Amino acid sequence: MRGTRTAGLVAAAGLAGAAAFVNAKASRVERLFPATGRFVDVDGVRLHYAEQGEGPPLVLLHGLGSMIEDFRLSGLIDQAAQRFRVIAFDRPGYGYSTRPRNVRWGPIAQARLVRNALQTLNAVRPVVLGHSWGCLVASALALESPAAVRSVVLVSGLYFPTVRLDAPMIAPSAIPLLGTFMRHTLSPLVGRALWPAWSKMIFAPDRVPAYFSRRFPAWMTLRPETLRAVAEESVYTLPATLRLAARLPRLTVPVALVAGSGDRYVSARAHSGRLKSMLPSARLFLSQHSGHMVHHSDLPLVMQAVEMAAGESTPARVAH
Repeated sequence: MRGTRTAGLVAAAGLAGAAAFVNAKASRVERLFPATGRFVDVDGVRLHYAEQGEGPPLVLLHGLGSMIEDFRLSGLIDQAAQRFRVIAFDRPGYGYSTRPRNVRWGPIAQARLVRNALQTLNAVRPVVLGHSWGCLVASALALESPAAVRSVVLVSGLYFPTVRLDAPMIAPSAIPLLGTFMRHTLSPLVGRALWPAWSKMIFAPDRVPAYFSRRFPAWMTLRPETLRAVAEESVYTLPATLRLAARLPRLTVPVALVAGSGDRYVSARAHSGRLKSMLPSARLFLSQHSGHMVHHSDLPLVMQAVEMAAGESTPARVAH
């Protein structure tokens, strides 16, 4: 009995220490990487965004477990800002955007939020670029409000129901009470331990760029509230793709698809290739040497897709 009590006390002390450590790391990373963009209050959300450049509006929506900084590090914001008014959002719960608990933040809810934010910012009929999970939001925006969108650029997107091997590990953090406990203690520590392997997988077959390992603020994505967003969206992925996949053939805005043929996280053939077959008018830009993070490994190809979506002439590097 005494041994059990001692073990319980040791475990409690360990969890308390883990919680204190996680809180300290979250506070420290926010001091080291303060918000550098602007804020707009929309539908009860304090939405953080970065704006740069002048010209036709280009909206950037990041993927699962990411933030604006990903687009900045890849060079996409700087490159696109030479020609476009770039507006990159931290989606709800990521970076410095809030994520109210009274809303189920699936792709359609986020699409409506983005639409209302763009109205507030007077960004009329933008090109909307989504990466990975952000493609679900971009697609939902084009389906729900086609008149508000000029075209969409869908980069490394997942569009169809797929068994996700990472979901069982991520999803428990969305469970009430248990998830709260895990997000403040064990989940950030496990996430940080797995961060190098996860980074290697999403960049494969390329190496993880040194600048990304050095400058992307990993602990920003491991804060408890951000882990809630990651877990919820992991849970939402299957029902969201079931709901949206049947509607995708009804997309009426121009669509540019970008994918890396070596993507080990989201199959380019099973998702981008399949969507291309459903949308004959869409253009598929396939990077032969890239993986999931094609905007890092083949930025010129992504920019060609953006230019085409904005109404420029069709580039040479288009896969039909």
